[in-house]
Parts: sequence; C-alpha cells; structure tokens
Amino acid sequence: MDTSVKKFFKPGIVHFMAFPETMNGIDIEDTITKIACDEYFEVIEVTYISDYTTRQNIKDLLKSSGMEIYFGAQPVLLRNKLNLNDVREDVREKSIEMMKKCVDQAYELEAKGLSFLSGQYDNNSKDYAFELLVDSAERICKYAKEKGSMLIELEIFDFDIDKKSLIGPSSLARKFSERVREKFDNFGLLVDLSHIPLLGETLPQAIIPVKEFITHLHIGNCLISDKNSPLYGDYHPPFGYPETEIGVRELADFLQLLKDIGFLNPDSRIPLSFEVKPVAGQNSDIIIASSKRTLEQAWLLLE
Repeated sequence: MDTSVKKFFKPGIVHFMAFPETMNGIDIEDTITKIACDEYFEVIEVTYISDYTTRQNIKDLLKSSGMEIYFGAQPVLLRNKLNLNDVREDVREKSIEMMKKCVDQAYELEAKGLSFLSGQYDNNSKDYAFELLVDSAERICKYAKEKGSMLIELEIFDFDIDKKSLIGPSSLARKFSERVREKFDNFGLLVDLSHIPLLGETLPQAIIPVKEFITHLHIGNCLISDKNSPLYGDYHPPFGYPETEIGVRELADFLQLLKDIGFLNPDSRIPLSFEVKPVAGQNSDIIIASSKRTLEQAWLLLE
C-alpha cells in the first residue's frame, strides 16, 4: 500500500500487555507516559486502576496527549474468576456488577470503548449460557448507553485451548452480535488476530461472518505447535517468535483480507492495537518497536 496505515486505522497498543508488570494498575504512570510520547500511537488500552489519584493523573496525561482511551475489562473478569454467562445466578450478578464498575471507571477516564470476554464454554449448558450472556451484555450495554456514547465490545476468544470462552467460534459470535444489536447500537466485536489460530479457523472463516459487527481489532501472536511450551496458548508472544503463528506474512494476509472485503474505510477508522507481551528477559520498549516494524512491513505487502 502506498498510503499510510493511519489512513484506515488508528494504531494502538494494549498497555497492560506490553508492560505486564502494570496489570494490577500500580506504578503505571511512567509506562503510559512512554506510550503517550510516541506519536505512532493514537489509541491506548488500559485496565482497572484502583487508586483515584492515579486515575486522575492518567486521565490528564492522556487528555493532553490527544490519544483515545479504551478500557479492557478482560483482566478484571479473569483475575476475579467472574463469568457473565455463569449458570449460578449469584456469580453472574456479581460479574455484571463488576462490569458496571468498569463502565463507571471507563467513563471517568473518558474512554471511547470498553471490551470484555464471555465466560467459560461448557458443552452441557452452552445454549442456556448463550441466553444468559445475551442478557448480561444487554444489561451492560443499557447501563453504558444511559451514561453516554461509549462502545461495549465483546472480544472473541478461543473455546477449547486457553481461555475456553463461550464466544468462541465466529458463527456463534455472529449470532450473538445479531441478538444484542437488535436492541443496542453501542455494541460491537473486537477481533484479535492471535485468537484465530487458537480457534482453528481460517482468516475468511473468522472475519467474513462478523465483518459488519467489528468495531475494534487486535493484532498479536500465539503458539500452538508445542503443548509443552510455556508460551502455549493465549500468551501473546512477539511477532515472529520461534514456533509461533504470526509474522509479517500472516499479518499481511490478515490486512489483505480486510482490504479485499471492503473493510478499509478512511471515513470510519477503527483501533488496530498491538497486543504483544515480552517473553521473559525481553525489553518492552524493544518489543513495541519491533511490533511497529512488523506492521509497517506487512502493510507494504498489501496489493
């Protein structure tokens, strides 16, 4: 492509994955400042920050940077073993209440969107769990819509390898999105390139059925070739790491498909965020720089 990737996307980064030591929301100002000083990025994704003063500092810092903020509730749900489609009603209600707290904090930070994941997949209760998840998502969308215009985005995860989430296969993601969008236009899907191999889907299988619901993209990597590897599953190693699935060519194929199906639109640029995590001993700043190089190299391969 002769034009910049920024003509069609808002490049972003998942802060708490690039700097995993900040996942607990502590000591995050220095690393967020680093990202805010990098003019390559237009979007930053943060997660729950328990300290009020820190939140205000981050809000002011990012406001002056001109970046857009997105809020990732996935770590909150996972860390607290919450489940928005749990058949135990007390657990589901607790999960919904926590999501509402995340919505409140996301609005406090002036975030443009909030992403979450479904609860675990159980073949014995999947149909009932699907209905519960629809109800939970509708309640969260309703709560968010009453407070403003923030998007609520479901991230598609694997259903049988690592996170083992109900949503899950693209066919089910489409069905789910159709149901929620019937009532709420503030709902969208977050598709992560690194989860597509984990789902065992091809790029067309993963993208085409849900293309009209995609409001956000993550690009990352995974390892599925060796079950004995400490990186096996959904660990987001750097692009091109040995024995992993996603490098320059695979990222280019992903972007090419989006171009071929007419998804690239300069009038409605959506976030395209790196979700990469340094392997033990690696430097976060170097991995971020390497990720940008990978995207630029992949972009040049588009026809």
